[in-house]
Amino acid sequence: MMHIPTEASERHVLTIMVDNEAGILAKIAGLFTARGYNIDSLTVADITDGHDVSRITIVTHGPPEIIDQIRAQLERLVPVHKVTDLTEVGPYVERELALVKVSGKGENRVEALRLADVFRAKVVDTTTSSFIFELTGAPDKINSFVTLMKELGLVEVGRTGIVGMVRGASVA
Repeated sequence: MMHIPTEASERHVLTIMVDNEAGILAKIAGLFTARGYNIDSLTVADITDGHDVSRITIVTHGPPEIIDQIRAQLERLVPVHKVTDLTEVGPYVERELALVKVSGKGENRVEALRLADVFRAKVVDTTTSSFIFELTGAPDKINSFVTLMKELGLVEVGRTGIVGMVRGASVA
């Protein structure tokens, strides 16, 4: 049974520091699957010189008590070092990278370039009939850009998923 967000459901951004070993991602995803909760965004990257620790960022929705249960179970997994719910810690920054391919000629091409400038999207590839834009920002910004590009010849979108970090000098 899949969870369908209700009014009590809240968006949470979790960061999880784990040993960089085979199978840990499956274990973590399994905790969400077992409860029927969806992972809206998932990113994983090695973050140490020795390639021994990875940072996983998961965006999900659920009632606070379920998120607390998931967090507690994540903390009990042996290769997990630390679980942080950025949503509860305080002010944080979240960003996502997208590549957006737009095909068009004439006025649509000019308008796509104009909008890319407004959104501070960078042209990373171009042909006489298409562009690939690179855009970094909050998910809402990327969603808005993609929506506008649909009218101008959107061909394809690739998104990295969200990464987040607590503001200030401390480590969360």
